[in-house]
Amino acid sequence: MQLTSIIAIYALFWVLSAFLVLPFGVRTHDEAGLDKTPGQADSAPAHFRPGRIALKASILAAVLFGLFYANYVNGWIEPDDLNFFGKPPNADGTKG
Repeated sequence: MQLTSIIAIYALFWVLSAFLVLPFGVRTHDEAGLDKTPGQADSAPAHFRPGRIALKASILAAVLFGLFYANYVNGWIEPDDLNFFGKPPNADGTKG
């Protein structure tokens, strides 16, 4: 696998991870017991920490990419193994 492919796939995992970890640990002003600014949305986070979210996303993306790369090297799951809608392959590997 080339370096550019590794960077691109890791970036995709990072964006996915960022969206996955974004809602965890976020508290609104009402939940934190803080005063709201007039005109502020009720769902606005009280203490938004993008650095912490980026760190969590980086760690999760590294784990997911590690699993992806281990599968790429070892060939645990191949695309033919993910045949959810067609007939299952025969014992000799041909489509039945």
